[in-house]
Amino acid sequence: MSVRLSGKTVVIVGAGPGFGRTLALRAAEEGASVVVAARTVSRVEEIAAEVRAAGGRALAAPVDATDPDSVRALREAVAERTDAVHGLVYSAFAVPSMKPLAQTDHDQISRGIDLSVLGALRTTQEFTPLLEAGASGPAGSDDDDTADASPTSGGLPATGSVVMMASAVIHHSRERYAGYKIAKTALVALGHSLATELGPRGIRVNTVAPGYIYGDTLRAYFEHLADKYGGTIDDVYRHTAEKMDLRRLPSEREIVDPVLFLLSDAASAVTGQTLTVDCGEFHN
Repeated sequence: MSVRLSGKTVVIVGAGPGFGRTLALRAAEEGASVVVAARTVSRVEEIAAEVRAAGGRALAAPVDATDPDSVRALREAVAERTDAVHGLVYSAFAVPSMKPLAQTDHDQISRGIDLSVLGALRTTQEFTPLLEAGASGPAGSDDDDTADASPTSGGLPATGSVVMMASAVIHHSRERYAGYKIAKTALVALGHSLATELGPRGIRVNTVAPGYIYGDTLRAYFEHLADKYGGTIDDVYRHTAEKMDLRRLPSEREIVDPVLFLLSDAASAVTGQTLTVDCGEFHN
């Protein structure tokens, strides 16, 4: 299915070298102008340059999602270049504490909630007017004709779309993942509430819960496990993939494409949902 994002502006907050980079490149391939934002300026500039080198349109901008002033500055930088935003992806991430709750410092949990949950709320609050402006007209059709978007016409109304990146950790209670699960479960609850509150303004809010994402970071971790316990990376991969119905791990592209779907007009009636993408490790 072609995801057509032509004429849309998509802001990616927390763009990293793996998922964020792939999302920026794929969104630009589908015609979107992308804003790539994260704390590491050199990283977002590199991603934006790669998008432009491939023929896409991209703006690199610094942002610290835990700092309200920084989030406001990002919105102002975007507003200087466009009067409407059509998609906002929140994927800010920090390595979580992997200690049992009894040994986890409360400040670590608070920092995780601040980044994952309150950061998503700050960002959505700031961009709501621009997202509402992006939802002010009818959705595009394949032939670019303007459709009748009245409720009884059958036309597709334009919508703004917020996609928040959760985690499949919300589906289990394994040891040492508690702090991370608390933050990501709260993020899903935030998405539900924002979907209800922003729906009347034409803004959809959904979360995506990926499981393992097989890219450079996970390969490096598997290499560490192979060195620690013996065997090869392939051995670690097969052992991990045995838990999945498809007996493999999703790639970055396989996480990105469902996000693009939720950003697109093809998902114009989808809001308040959590989509788990994990090759069948969990059923919900």
